[in-house]
Amino acid sequence: MMSGKFAGYRNLKGLEAFFPIDNAAGEATPNLDMAPAREILAIIQAAGENRLEKFHWGLVPFGAKDISIGNKLINARAETIAQKPSFRDAFKSRRCLIPADGFFEWHGEKSNKQPVFITLPDRKPFAFAGLWETWRNKDGAGALYKSCTIITTRASRSFSAIHHRMPVILKPQVYGKWLDKKNHNTVELAGLLQNEIISEFVSHPLPPRTGATGHTDPSRTAAAGNARQMTFVWPERR
Repeated sequence: MMSGKFAGYRNLKGLEAFFPIDNAAGEATPNLDMAPAREILAIIQAAGENRLEKFHWGLVPFGAKDISIGNKLINARAETIAQKPSFRDAFKSRRCLIPADGFFEWHGEKSNKQPVFITLPDRKPFAFAGLWETWRNKDGAGALYKSCTIITTRASRSFSAIHHRMPVILKPQVYGKWLDKKNHNTVELAGLLQNEIISEFVSHPLPPRTGATGHTDPSRTAAAGNARQMTFVWPERR
């Protein structure tokens, strides 16, 4: 599994400047603590337009018994996405873009992990390639549960020193092809995940997590060269 945490610090207007958004189901606010099971923003194609909507991070397939399976499906491997029952239907027709400004990883020996914040070299926002689904209790009770997953692939040379896998970050010129609901050509789509991805990154060291077990320290700031001071809340690392 790759990092279970990422950040985005742009409002709706800021996102619209970089991503193909025609409509938004609500306001977008900066979020430096996007983690599994929580709601995150994703761009999908629906009713002929690209919509920015909220989804729980951790895919829950349509036929799942309950939503707990989502805890195991925060990532989907690009190499097997077309064959895995949990992902193959969504891969054909329910793909999404998940906007972000950076993501977190931990680098080094197990006993002495160094947290790092990963960005693009130019620090522009980017989009993870993702899949989405909707789920409802079999008895029809409760609200529709919308969920998504982030696709990962083998690490590029620039990323391999940090982790053996990395998230698939698509090049902007293929956003339209990826979102196109009419495109069910899984061979072409798999090609995008191999040949149309960004593979160069910059890692920004962060202060080690401190504090008592089970708590997070909100005072950690990134030396990421950003004009703003950003506070990060660290999850428990196991």
